[in-house]
Amino acid sequence: MNRIARAFLLGIACTAPVAAQDVATRTWVDSHGTRWTEVTTTRTVVEEPRSQRIAKAIAGLPRFGPFAVIDASHAALVGEVDSNSPSQFKDMLKAHPGIRVLELIDCPGTVDDGANLVLGRMIRSHGVATDVPSGGSVRSGGVEIFLAGVNRSAAPDAEFGVHSWKDESGHQPGDFPLDAPANKVYLDYYREMGLMAEDAEELYALTNSVPHEEMLWLRTKDIKPFIPME
Repeated sequence: MNRIARAFLLGIACTAPVAAQDVATRTWVDSHGTRWTEVTTTRTVVEEPRSQRIAKAIAGLPRFGPFAVIDASHAALVGEVDSNSPSQFKDMLKAHPGIRVLELIDCPGTVDDGANLVLGRMIRSHGVATDVPSGGSVRSGGVEIFLAGVNRSAAPDAEFGVHSWKDESGHQPGDFPLDAPANKVYLDYYREMGLMAEDAEELYALTNSVPHEEMLWLRTKDIKPFIPME
């Protein structure tokens, strides 16, 4: 990765503290009638919110929906995938055909599961790798995007948040047999992305091991047994 890309990712991953200062004044008169004034200054360091760090880092970069172009060969995913994301990804590659790595910086998931899987297949068909750098966060449907990379890599401290999907009727994976269409669409996708059948089922079970309303937080070491990575 070149110097510009490294600086971009470092700017997002590193803590950017903001200092706040409070001044308190206390005045009193001692037994001899002397008046005293005491000034106490307290300096508090507050970590800048991650969303603000990301916004600053991508300011001025070419944007295509949730995608930000870092340089000629690197782009970043820094937002939610929706129904427009596949066409935005296509437009990005048309304008920047040399992109070969998609850095998953902040991937909260998707509001359109169908579009998310379409996008994943586009990433794979265009030979784009996926990488979660140090400090990167991939949640919910973002895991399917990570799987799409023709090559995959993730820093040891990369964060993966998983939970069960929920359809418009409120049903979750456990409400259907494993071979039902509602589950099979994901298992087929996992296999299509290169996972062995057993690994696909075990990873799918792990991602659905908590209800939709909760989140199971994992690190790279927790998912690496099921996903081939560099």
